[in-house]
Amino acid sequence: MTNRRPLIAGNWKMFKTCPEAVETAGQLVKLLSMTTDIDVMIAPPFTALAQVSDVVRGSCVSLSAQNLFWEAQGAFTGEISPAMLVSAGCKYVIIGHSERRQYFNETDETVNRRIKAAFDNDLIPVMCVGESEKERESKNTFSVLDKQLKMGLEDFSSDDLKRLVIAYEPVWAIGTGKTATSEQAQEVHKFLRSVLEKSFGNILAKSIRILYGGSVKPNNIAELMAMPDVDGALVGGASLDPETFSKIVHFRE
Repeated sequence: MTNRRPLIAGNWKMFKTCPEAVETAGQLVKLLSMTTDIDVMIAPPFTALAQVSDVVRGSCVSLSAQNLFWEAQGAFTGEISPAMLVSAGCKYVIIGHSERRQYFNETDETVNRRIKAAFDNDLIPVMCVGESEKERESKNTFSVLDKQLKMGLEDFSSDDLKRLVIAYEPVWAIGTGKTATSEQAQEVHKFLRSVLEKSFGNILAKSIRILYGGSVKPNNIAELMAMPDVDGALVGGASLDPETFSKIVHFRE
């Protein structure tokens, strides 16, 4: 057993208007009112952050953004700065999600800059890594993840990374209904921890939480969480429904 505290994170992606987000967050706070032994985070769209922040304040649910820009301010139309997220009530920010990499040209270099900006503003970055179906089939999973991790965390020290969270999300399992088996997830999480150990030392590698993301549901969460190197989940579609998401949070019951 580890002393890493589990984190169940919900990524709402481009779903929910402000009223819908407030309604969902309110239901979630009620459903999770007795939760004390696990960290919970939700990432609504930017437009709903401030309103959802008011709803979850004082509860076990923390607020996350889905992305940020690395500059403090300036002529960057359409972008959101770290300070804006903090002022809206965010504690976490998702960085390098596969959809950002796939559709919006996110690279390991921009992931690195965003992580630095998050740390500079006391936000906890949830750094996403993962391979495509083609990369897995050609047996390149480990080389792809090694590069994403090393380049994404270049020029950081182990001290810098104490608050980092990593999310492994195989691209072939996101929104497809396919899920990595618990053994596949464990194999990759163990590998990621070994890369961290080589780069930043054993103490950091053992303390960093690594989440699994990719079609996580109430019926597969307990099996995934039983793996020694799986510390939580980054949940997409199943986080949009408060009842379903609360069942995932309560995987021990």
